[in-house]
Amino acid sequence: MNQIQEKVQLIRSERLTADIFRLTLASQAIAASAAPGQFVMVRTGTAHDPLLRRPFSIYQTSSDGTFQIVFKVIGRGTTLLAHCREGEELSVLGPLGRGYRLEQKGQNILVGGGMGIAPMLFLAKRLLKKTALQEPPQVLLGARNKEELQPMLVDFQALGVRVLTATDDGSLGHHGLVTDRLRKLHPAPESMVYCCGPKPMMAAVAMICRERSLACQVSVETAMACGMGACLGCTIPLQDGSYGHACSDGPVFDAERILWTL
Repeated sequence: MNQIQEKVQLIRSERLTADIFRLTLASQAIAASAAPGQFVMVRTGTAHDPLLRRPFSIYQTSSDGTFQIVFKVIGRGTTLLAHCREGEELSVLGPLGRGYRLEQKGQNILVGGGMGIAPMLFLAKRLLKKTALQEPPQVLLGARNKEELQPMLVDFQALGVRVLTATDDGSLGHHGLVTDRLRKLHPAPESMVYCCGPKPMMAAVAMICRERSLACQVSVETAMACGMGACLGCTIPLQDGSYGHACSDGPVFDAERILWTL
């Protein structure tokens, strides 16, 4: 895999909600080589605090040599990133990890929850391009409320794909979990489910797929220190008793390989 470490310019910073931001960054190399499900490691400050880079899924890429990340402010690193100004340069390493395998047979179903929605847009765009003569992907998106979901929902709707939504408070779409939406679908056996979100949500998706003998790929979200498999900090327990590493063996795994301990 090609890994690029470079200073990239922040082209645009958008505040989507009170604590969710979307950044557009300029890197022809990263934009051209990235695949859906891969991520970048971003240094969020110029000093030694915070010391470690932060991982972010690639939201989408553009032919103009830019790519986007979407994140929620949850700590010092993301707070610093949210305050970066357009024109500043950020140290970025990527694209990293193993992305989704794109399938061309059967229906493609994308399930994203919370900030796990981030890699789903890139995936949807690539699937539309790869499977242009087939049925477009079915997208299921869930979040806590309308405010959190709406800004990213607009990007999916712009693609022309059918989107089913769910919110915890019922402010947009189904009042409940996005997995409720998945249970009501009846895809063909050869369909592929792609998933990213909180661990309990992904475990539920994996269980539904196992019950219906559906193939499922999940992108695991976990803390990372290096992003390249050197520190061995982002371990994922597997069904065979071994461990995988989210940064190098993943972040995308076949759901049936993971030991879903909650």
